[in-house]
Amino acid sequence: MNIIIDSLLEGAQRASGQVAIIDVFRAFTTAAVALANGASRIIMVGSVDEALALRAQGLGQVCMGEVGGRAPNGFDFGNSPFEILGIDFQGRSIIQRTGAGTQGIVAARAASRLYAASFVTASATARALRAAPDRVTLVAMGNNAVERTDEDELCALHLRNRLEDRPGDAHAARQLALASKEAARFHDPARPYLHPEDLEIALDVDRYDFAIRVELEDGRPVARIT
Repeated sequence: MNIIIDSLLEGAQRASGQVAIIDVFRAFTTAAVALANGASRIIMVGSVDEALALRAQGLGQVCMGEVGGRAPNGFDFGNSPFEILGIDFQGRSIIQRTGAGTQGIVAARAASRLYAASFVTASATARALRAAPDRVTLVAMGNNAVERTDEDELCALHLRNRLEDRPGDAHAARQLALASKEAARFHDPARPYLHPEDLEIALDVDRYDFAIRVELEDGRPVARIT
């Protein structure tokens, strides 16, 4: 298995083979919580206008995501796993737009198989990637897909370890991520939309025993549990 680690929007655009787009803080942690809470699918889009238009067309019932960390006007939920932890999404279709994670999903057009990845689904994602031996590209999306961040790069390294049959060190990865400048923002009173509890969920490695597979449906990337 040939494993490539890449980063940011350009990395997603050039990614090929089996591709895992990584967004730990917080897009694909939030997506995992929504799917675990019963959502039937998540349509991943690049813009707020597209998300709202798809909901107006009845293609989804819930808009979830962020611009600059905050929920856009008209969205039902922001990009916080803690915010939706107790929400029952049973059978509902969600439309998600974020500044990094969903941008990477939309950009990864050359992928033969595509996954939305984070620490909470790490081992299950590695199992899914190993099931079809091929070139694997792990893309750490970072901050707004333009600046590398520790948590996404650490998740990529952890996934590589798991793919190469090493256990990795989930505790060490968690501690390093908690020491990052990105983690510090969740304790900034000027950013009340960043919940400290989001960190606890996002760094709960292997919280869920499923991967998030993304496939095109009517030309749009749609995520489901696999």
